[in-house]
Amino acid sequence: MIHNPILTGFHPDPSIIRVGADFYVATSTFEWFPGVQIHHSRDLKNWRLLTRPLRRASQLDMTGAPDSCGVWAPCLSYADGLFHLIYTDVKRYGRTSVGGASGASLRDFHNYLVTCPTIDGDWSDPVHLNSSGFDPSLFHDEDGRKYLLNMLWDHRPGADRFGGIVLQEYDPNARVLIGERQMIFRGTDLGLTEAPHLYRRDGWYYLVTAEGGTGWGHAVTMARSRDLLGPYALHPDGPVITARDRPDAPLQRAGHADLVETEAGETYAVYLCGRPLRNRGRCTLGRETAIQRMVWGDDGWLRTEAGDALPVLETPAPQGLADAPFPAEPERYDFNRPDLPLAFQWLRSPRPERLFSLTDRPGRLRLFGRESVGSVFEQSLVARRQTSHSFSAETRMDYQPRHYQQSAGLICYYGAAKYHYLVLTHDEGLGRCLQVMSALPDQVQADAFTPLIAVADGPVDLRVEVDDERLRFAFRIGGAAWTWLSQVFDASILSDEAAHPGTANFTGAFVGLACQDTSGTGLSADFSHFAYRDRPYLADPTTAL
Repeated sequence: MIHNPILTGFHPDPSIIRVGADFYVATSTFEWFPGVQIHHSRDLKNWRLLTRPLRRASQLDMTGAPDSCGVWAPCLSYADGLFHLIYTDVKRYGRTSVGGASGASLRDFHNYLVTCPTIDGDWSDPVHLNSSGFDPSLFHDEDGRKYLLNMLWDHRPGADRFGGIVLQEYDPNARVLIGERQMIFRGTDLGLTEAPHLYRRDGWYYLVTAEGGTGWGHAVTMARSRDLLGPYALHPDGPVITARDRPDAPLQRAGHADLVETEAGETYAVYLCGRPLRNRGRCTLGRETAIQRMVWGDDGWLRTEAGDALPVLETPAPQGLADAPFPAEPERYDFNRPDLPLAFQWLRSPRPERLFSLTDRPGRLRLFGRESVGSVFEQSLVARRQTSHSFSAETRMDYQPRHYQQSAGLICYYGAAKYHYLVLTHDEGLGRCLQVMSALPDQVQADAFTPLIAVADGPVDLRVEVDDERLRFAFRIGGAAWTWLSQVFDASILSDEAAHPGTANFTGAFVGLACQDTSGTGLSADFSHFAYRDRPYLADPTTAL
């Protein structure tokens, strides 16, 4: 059996393909750089992070992009000996259709195509396709012609912002869209129609979309037509996958699906989902990726195996494919190589040499003090995804701040308005000192600081323990016993749901390392290692570990 989610932590908007015996899933990365994560599997059960293709400034520069903008909804396909990757680069979020949202109804997003003959090779510079909406996908028809689909954004007052699904032919030789765009699907009463994928089967064109918004009302819908341009008839059962009417389902927010067929002819759907904290209803792990075996009925419509459209925690593995596990990821990364471990990303900038170095001091990750935590320009923050509701993480840092504008430490981060940061800084009275700085999206006071704690000179070990909504920090100097901070922090704020209505919140919780120097002198902090371990829930990690 396959256990869901297959990609834990922040891995939304999955797009899946099979090339020979290999399966690949691409997921959104939003403001995190490099852009787009591609995972690899040979059995649909075991997955490894393989590559991030958007890693050059000529492909992606998100400097200045707001939180939860950047790379949305990649679409991965393979044809004519090339891998094709379509993605949206969102520059402005604007206003949503959520009640209480403020701001303009305008958005800025640009859709691009990159290609590569190998999945983990050096991908091409992007071809700009259009800017009319988001969630683009590329459909390769049986006659060799290619078509771009995307949702159409309608900014006009009183209009449905999600204007429907449009299609336009793409000329791969000229590398431009040709002809006129055509509206092929207006959506259903669920609304918020997005994430189109088109398939050809038994003489039908099948259109899969996401509807209902990417929260609790999310759903996978399907329609079909004998003609590419429609009209498209809706699935007679309604949504193909959804938990919108089942608050008891362990996988919530199910939607934004893509389909793949095994060599044996079985059909699987990948889709995003969320696992809420049991006593908070917030998804700190963000939107994760699940997979489910589907069946085609005699009437030519796709359904879950149980016929109930519910997402499941377990689904049968493909027939005839042996388990193909990968080596386990290490729990500890020592920074003794010239490249950053693949598990880590940074924010927005295609110029990492401005933010960190693994060669300035061999055996250390050096973070250069840049702008304030939460800056959308040059923020020196390197982090990895939180992949379980309970985990342990720790690091060792060498850092000698000289004044209060210099700080560095261990951070649990969602975005500029949501984080808990165990930070080492300097105070005129205490000298070198520690405190926790928090950004709180659901409180009257948006930021909070714990009292300063004086610490001796020398390397300092920093540690965080998270158990569901409880977050605890500790530190030690010179191998002494851990000193636990007395405060218990609310980890549930590191979620999509902890937000003001209408704001963009589409990522997930990260844990990592950060350094700021708002005086502009660029004082650096050195880190010897970073350890991260998913684990079972502990009622009191201060005594159990």
